[in-house]
Amino acid sequence: MQGFAHLAFGTAFGFVLSRSGAADYDYVQGMFLFERLQLFGIIGTAVAVTAPGLWWLKRHGRTAGGAPLRVEAKARHRGNVLGAVLFGIGWSITGMCPGPIFVNLGEGKLYALGALAGALTGAALFGALQPRLARPLGLSGAAPRVRGIVTALHRDVSTGGTG
Repeated sequence: MQGFAHLAFGTAFGFVLSRSGAADYDYVQGMFLFERLQLFGIIGTAVAVTAPGLWWLKRHGRTAGGAPLRVEAKARHRGNVLGAVLFGIGWSITGMCPGPIFVNLGEGKLYALGALAGALTGAALFGALQPRLARPLGLSGAAPRVRGIVTALHRDVSTGGTG
């Protein structure tokens, strides 16, 4: 049942991204060039709606099991800056961040496969390089566990396709 709820919310979110223009390359490029302001309004509306909801959830929210909801602040470090720069470069070049990649694929825009390949390759490279990057970027803890296709991609790249 929970999987159906996730599918329904994901489908609704994808529909909103598609209809709002947030998954359209020309709209995204127009935003970055300050020629089209529509997406700034969409992002601002999302923040204006989400911020009070998160504030309320932090104070009164409960998990599905009834326990108080805990939202902990994430550590700030140099890796955040590098990650934001890389994310922004990818977003401005492809016109897609993770959600719109799948919206574009759903709309039959095959060029989104290149953006998906880039996102998966970047995640796999970070997973492989994280131990070396931890100290210079001030990252904490061990490398995060990455499952599914990213792990398979990393294994395939590491072994030269021999698995």
